[in-house]
Amino acid sequence: MLALAGLPLLLLECSLGQFASLGPIEIWRIAPLFQGVGFTMVVISTLVSIYYNVIIAYSLFYLFSSFRSYLPWSDCFEWADGNCQSSLHVYHCNVTLENATLVMNVSWADGNNLTCSARNGTELPSKQYWDKVALKRSSGMDETGQVVWHLALCLLLAWIITAAALVKGIKSSGKVVYVTAVFPYIVLIILLVRGATLEGARDGIEYYIGQQSDITKLSNGEVWRDAATQIFYSLNTAWGGLIALSSYNKFQNNSYWDSIIVSIINCLTSILAGFSIFSILGHMALVSGKKVSEVVDEGFGLAFIAYPDALAKLPISPLWSILFFCMLLALGLDSQFALIETLTTTIQDVFPALMKKMRIPLTAAICAMLFLLGLPCVTQSGIYWVNLIDSFCGGWALLFAAVLELVAVIWIYGGNRVIMDIEMMIGKKPWIFWLWWRACWYFVSPVLLAVILVWSLVTFETPSYGGVVYPKWSVILGFLMVVFCLIWIPIIAIVKVIQAPGNIFQRIAKCCRPTENWGPRLPKNRGERYKHMKDDTAKQETDVEIPDITGFDNSSFQKD
Repeated sequence: MLALAGLPLLLLECSLGQFASLGPIEIWRIAPLFQGVGFTMVVISTLVSIYYNVIIAYSLFYLFSSFRSYLPWSDCFEWADGNCQSSLHVYHCNVTLENATLVMNVSWADGNNLTCSARNGTELPSKQYWDKVALKRSSGMDETGQVVWHLALCLLLAWIITAAALVKGIKSSGKVVYVTAVFPYIVLIILLVRGATLEGARDGIEYYIGQQSDITKLSNGEVWRDAATQIFYSLNTAWGGLIALSSYNKFQNNSYWDSIIVSIINCLTSILAGFSIFSILGHMALVSGKKVSEVVDEGFGLAFIAYPDALAKLPISPLWSILFFCMLLALGLDSQFALIETLTTTIQDVFPALMKKMRIPLTAAICAMLFLLGLPCVTQSGIYWVNLIDSFCGGWALLFAAVLELVAVIWIYGGNRVIMDIEMMIGKKPWIFWLWWRACWYFVSPVLLAVILVWSLVTFETPSYGGVVYPKWSVILGFLMVVFCLIWIPIIAIVKVIQAPGNIFQRIAKCCRPTENWGPRLPKNRGERYKHMKDDTAKQETDVEIPDITGFDNSSFQKD
């Protein structure tokens, strides 16, 4: 999926943003009829950013909870019920008192001297801690419950961190990610070394990628759909973030090698994380006397149930827990920065003068508004909302936007013109150099993504969480969110056609051609192909030359 869909889109979006120095909406000067795709990308990023910071809030809560002598989910404490599987032995005792029978649960490290029958719960302490303490989870979406205040405060802190990092735009966030991008690698390596030295680590690795792996799952279409979703999430393709961030690059930056190196490092990091995770899960399986397949979970279950339970069984468990959740926090913030930068870059492109004068209050206002919109996600039914938005907005709408993006840029604007634009930045290449990219852009990627989109719709099942099936009204709401993301595509197309001169066919044809101000932002980069390009007067009024002391081109920071 990386080779056939992720990497071709990564190169395309990085090159487009760098070539025109424009965000995900203004970039559609390339084909105005499809500018709604840019709006769809921004809306998806905005909706996802609402619940994504809630996940960061979860990480903050667990991080704060780890600063004690023992991990609070290491055993069944006062918050647990009778179904909690204690690390101690739990005994079921009947004591007859005259006319009544008293039933007692006795916890004891060694019950050999007791004449009671053992009764162990079926739920891990980490699972009950997640449901009963962290989430205070209700019975379903129909039961909203109260705001979980410790999560609400953690969510507020997450948004404060995000606003502080983005308050000066790419200049401030670019410095912050030096820390948040490097730190996870340090933690992953530490966890890998620690995990590899544990007894049972080999079994976990064998299950992850070895003799215990189930290779037959490659014949399952669901696996390929999950692979596509993973690649789109991890590379940030079709979200608009790549276009927004690459718009700050120097014009002569080699976007080709950027795409290759970033995608390879990204996937190698995922593989490294797998070794770090499964080595410790293998040890957990050995300690609990289970198979690795029985202790492995996915999504929230892996991050906040299975892995914390494994960490609780390690010596000096609070230290490893602090490192793990610091890593999750850093990874989450990196993604959140990109999502919000997509929104702020869009505002900056559309209202440059306003953003120049009021960047700090506007950034703070955006974060405050998104914090308020995220409050339903930190109620007792919040996890159901998080899962709902994740299931609908991050799936179909994203795939649909990706297919239309390829159709508009490659089929309508022209793949050959895209290649010539890229060669203006990275230099002339032989025809064979572009053979693979042409095949993917023109046919393989759009067809593959369309098949996955149709397949996911055909095989749709009502979402559920924790065994709770979502009510019909929530499924309808989920589809309405998808419609809200996609409705901008036909609306903007109709508006563009109405505004264009001529008859209906002339209008459509004009809207499928690049505008007169499409091309490189600075005149020195336009060459012969774009020497007649019209400048954007609105932008010119706000352009300010800034000394090139940051490693970025001045043209990039003129947007700031």
